[in-house]
Amino acid sequence: MNCKNCNHQLSEHADYCESCGGKVIRNRLTMKNLIGSFSEQFLNYDNKFLRTFLDLFSKPEAVIGSYIDGTRKRYVNVVSYFAISITLAGIQLYFLNKFFPEVMDLSSISVEGSEEMNNKNLAFVSEYQSLIMMFYVPLYALISKVVFFNYKKYNYTEHLVIYMYILSQMTIFGLFLTLTGVIMGWNMGIMGMVAISIQIIYTVYCLKRLFDLSIASVILKTLLFLVVLFILFFIFSMIMAVIMLKSGAMEEMKQAREAQKAVSYSISSAMNWTS
Repeated sequence: MNCKNCNHQLSEHADYCESCGGKVIRNRLTMKNLIGSFSEQFLNYDNKFLRTFLDLFSKPEAVIGSYIDGTRKRYVNVVSYFAISITLAGIQLYFLNKFFPEVMDLSSISVEGSEEMNNKNLAFVSEYQSLIMMFYVPLYALISKVVFFNYKKYNYTEHLVIYMYILSQMTIFGLFLTLTGVIMGWNMGIMGMVAISIQIIYTVYCLKRLFDLSIASVILKTLLFLVVLFILFFIFSMIMAVIMLKSGAMEEMKQAREAQKAVSYSISSAMNWTS
């Protein structure tokens, strides 16, 4: 009998391959052993996924720091954890769009005349969520490297690992936040504001543990991080505004807003006349 993973020759009673460590599977795939495998991988306390999720809250420096230092067996590696979070985020958005479409409507918290634009922005973010997450990681890592310029503990690549774990953790935790929001009747706008607040607090907590910061350093680094992020966001917004102006999208938005106001005024006048 040979290993189905690496083709190494095995004894008839082997449970694991002595060459690659793969588990020997003798039974055909059935619903029972599929559920059993899922339970073993994701619901058992001793499995890597649950251990990684719990320890990223209780001792993030152990999960992130051990991966950076070369310990790769105890916890889910950063790339796999990031991929799991993206997958779960996609499933979450599918169920929200399918069964709770009212959650995806930002009209109730939008300024008059901006409802359509805000909903379009939300639809764009939802559609390209995976790419946006991938964009955030190097951006946050760059800002973090700038903010911690006087700390030589981690290089830029290691900062990437830090934020891949942090964003993955917050994305997975977002499943519980979304469930709470649906029960409470929140829309995506409110959930987003709560999620951002929690993400800031959790990021600060992780960085404090990783860099062993004092309270004063935590406050200073947090403010510096937000300032750099705001500057980059302002620059990005200006670039987007110029692109929209050049492409004519800004004028289209202005005309749509004026048309909407005209319709609202006509309806209001008609109601006043009939009354």
